[in-house]
Amino acid sequence: MKRLFLVLIPLALLAGCLEVDQHPHWVKGQYAGKKDDLPFQTHFHRDRLSWWGTISNRNQHQNEYNRANP
Repeated sequence: MKRLFLVLIPLALLAGCLEVDQHPHWVKGQYAGKKDDLPFQTHFHRDRLSWWGTISNRNQHQNEYNRANP
């Protein structure tokens, strides 16, 4: 039991040594990575009104008050 404990102590201490730095790269105070496109830019050819219409239409169909017949 004591031998197992002596083996596990160095492994526990070295477990955090392999952590990779996760901060973005900055060049001259600005982010140097690729800009992410918004959903309307990729799927709707930069037509924001069409994207908003699709989102509002989808939200209307998820509303139980509109779907149920009273």
